[in-house]
Amino acid sequence: MRLPAPVRVAARLMGPWLQRVPWRRLLVRAAQGAAGLTVGGVLAGEVLGRGAGWGALGPGDRAGNRVAVTFDDGPSERTPELLAVLARHGAGATFYVTRPAVQANAAAFQLIREAGHGLEAHGRWHRHALTLWPWREWAQVAWHPRAREAGPWQYRPPYGGHSPFTRLFAALLERQVALWDVEGRDWTAGEPGALARAVLAQVQPGSVILLHDGPAVTPALLDELLAGLAARGLRAVRADELPMRRIGLRAGLRRLPRSYGR
Repeated sequence: MRLPAPVRVAARLMGPWLQRVPWRRLLVRAAQGAAGLTVGGVLAGEVLGRGAGWGALGPGDRAGNRVAVTFDDGPSERTPELLAVLARHGAGATFYVTRPAVQANAAAFQLIREAGHGLEAHGRWHRHALTLWPWREWAQVAWHPRAREAGPWQYRPPYGGHSPFTRLFAALLERQVALWDVEGRDWTAGEPGALARAVLAQVQPGSVILLHDGPAVTPALLDELLAGLAARGLRAVRADELPMRRIGLRAGLRRLPRSYGR
């Protein structure tokens, strides 16, 4: 097929110029720019999303006497022990569960529901957001143990981890990203009393305490922690009874150092 005359003329005029264009250099720069955008998105998700937690749900009213006790990763074979400790202290809690754990421990999941504790999502898989392709993270955020019930629905990302898409997906799926301000560190080899004292040294009214459903140390840690909270006049409740509040600019700046171990 013969090209139209204007196209042939333009090709003759631009041919020498096109040959002089440094295409290889332009492609390298384009690749570097794309990589920079990707790294920038990852850093933004990490620092703004997990580190500072801006816009996510965090601690509640500092002037009250309530704290939220939360458990990640369950349900597990340890769940009945945790429920027994909570019942003995008359405490409420929220369990952020994963789909595999719910499938493997359906009876324990039902015990949480029957005890009246909160049930929220910790993911379809216990995977950091950065290890998931975007379509997999969409499914990760979309899964919720109460998806067929009325909201609101909370989603706590595994490890608190964010990708550049985490907050966008959560907003589109009507999920509230829920974080914490005090870690129980029950995933370490610490002694229950020492771990409980470390938590109590950080707790304030309105705090959201992160524990885990599974470690052998957690029931004993929980027992000492709840006794210590009561001695200070603090009451452990479900996250929705706190209630949690969105993390603002100042609270996010205060959260940053703690997020990185200081």
